[in-house]
Amino acid sequence: MRSWFRLAIQTIKVFLLFMGCTLLFYYGILWVSQEYESYHRYDEPQGKAIKVFQMEKSGTSSSSWIDRLMLFYQEGE
Repeated sequence: MRSWFRLAIQTIKVFLLFMGCTLLFYYGILWVSQEYESYHRYDEPQGKAIKVFQMEKSGTSSSSWIDRLMLFYQEGE
């Protein structure tokens, strides 16, 4: 009977530790998510920023989708 009681206490301790770590992780993820919600990644750049890449219009480009696929594989992006 005594060993069963110790086993139950140890099981409750492990469960409480697991629940505590889970809650800590959950609220940590919520905090990080809220921090990055206010971060505006797609705002217009300030200062002397310039556009460094411009896609060609589909009507003027003679490259096919196979050429674009090969460019994708070569550049690794």
